[in-house]
Amino acid sequence: MRMSRTAMWVTAAAWLAIGTARAAVRVEGGLLRGASDGAIRYYKAIPYAAPPVGELRWRAPAPVLAWKGVREATAFAPACMQRGVSMPGEAPPRISEDCLYLNVWTTARDAAAGLPVMVFIHGGGFSNGSAAMPLYAGDRLAAKGVVVVTFGYRLGPFGFLATPALTAESSDHSSGDWGLLDQLAALSWVARNIAAFGGDPTRVTVFGQSAGAMSISLLMASPLAKGLFQRAIGESGGVFEPMQLAPNWLLAGAEKQGEAYAASLGTGSLAELRALPAARLLEGKSASITHPVLEGHVLPASPWEVFAAGRQNDVPLLVGSNEEEGRSLVDLSAVKAASFEADIAKAWGALPPALLAVYPHATDEAARQARADFERDLRFGWDMWAWARLQAASGKAPVFYYHFTQKPPFPAGSVYAGWGASHFAELWYVFDHLDQEPWAWTPADRRLAETTATYWTNFARTGDPNGPTVPTWPAFTAGTGRMLYLGTPVTVGPVADIATLKVFDGVYGAVRGSHGPGPAP
Repeated sequence: MRMSRTAMWVTAAAWLAIGTARAAVRVEGGLLRGASDGAIRYYKAIPYAAPPVGELRWRAPAPVLAWKGVREATAFAPACMQRGVSMPGEAPPRISEDCLYLNVWTTARDAAAGLPVMVFIHGGGFSNGSAAMPLYAGDRLAAKGVVVVTFGYRLGPFGFLATPALTAESSDHSSGDWGLLDQLAALSWVARNIAAFGGDPTRVTVFGQSAGAMSISLLMASPLAKGLFQRAIGESGGVFEPMQLAPNWLLAGAEKQGEAYAASLGTGSLAELRALPAARLLEGKSASITHPVLEGHVLPASPWEVFAAGRQNDVPLLVGSNEEEGRSLVDLSAVKAASFEADIAKAWGALPPALLAVYPHATDEAARQARADFERDLRFGWDMWAWARLQAASGKAPVFYYHFTQKPPFPAGSVYAGWGASHFAELWYVFDHLDQEPWAWTPADRRLAETTATYWTNFARTGDPNGPTVPTWPAFTAGTGRMLYLGTPVTVGPVADIATLKVFDGVYGAVRGSHGPGPAP
């Protein structure tokens, strides 16, 4: 790793006796004291920006405020303001508007370790989620020789409100992507400070699930993220649908949503909005303010347009989704054959008959399976296939594509019962945290957790998930269309559910006026 003389000086100054359990590390803002659990050192609630409160509400993140003395960094900060939880059964997190903090796990004993860095972006539909969830703890991945970072970012109306007044006051003539600006600020902090924890700022991998993966697809399309990461992993989430189908994601539509939201709170000015208590902002029409915005600054164009033109941040990419994503997203017990098409239309609008025809639903049992498959393909399967194809067609960096098929032993009677390889299911394996749940894990589950975590950390190390201890994972190309099946056993095969994905592709292509990059594998 080559470093400038200034960077070497900063790194040397930052590393103050890290070899001891109560080491003090210097970062922007001052000294930190973390703690250790065996070989793993962790530092929690590290500020990466100033608290976004008062006049800083709905502004780009401001620089960290310095502190005096040594700051204790052994307990998580509150999660960002939100309602509900991001995963079923999760304990509601402590919340605060003062929430721009990150956490670090490392095994490095000196600043010259130069370990690869993995930065996790949590999911939760851009409306909830927490970097403090036990499942996201970086200890097991860090034990494999990487530095792990998790962080909070503004959510819901705090993170994605656009209004004409906010746009007018902005020097960039934009508004609505405060949460994405937080993500960029966290990655910038990592670039400037991670060497203090033994991390290599030139080998940063962003990885995320659900809305976290959607965020990564947007960061790969954002010119502001260029150089902030060198690899990307997206699990079950991307933003590649035609924007003609999502007018509220465009600035004009988002501003109208924002005005309606402000009116629902009885406010008439931006000053009044900024003066409201944080809890009040979660009322009214806040549920509509939960998506990023193509506002011209952070996101000048849609990811599809950026990738199709070859203008993405071209880094090695690992993406995929799960076999039964839809089972965790819809109450399938309520699905009936007689109302199947009406229920789909109510949830998603009128759809072309050709699309519904590929999901047979003549009986109630068939309708339940069809609804689960439809939600899987619509929300996740097609996006990940499109993302992989776009990078393979227009990028120089390789793509590795997976389909997660393992069914965790979710207990009968639990909130997860009957879900199988559903949304969230891969997370226990990615973080190698099976032992956080007292479920009937099998030796096959444990082998797959070890294999999956090894693939992810190998990829962070070299941009290639392959290595001597795991089955060979071929790169995805438009010509071969091969993907890895993460299950028991781990196998390689053609793209899963390709027939229905091609139908979606045709529908979206007709909306755009073309079918996109290259032949569909």
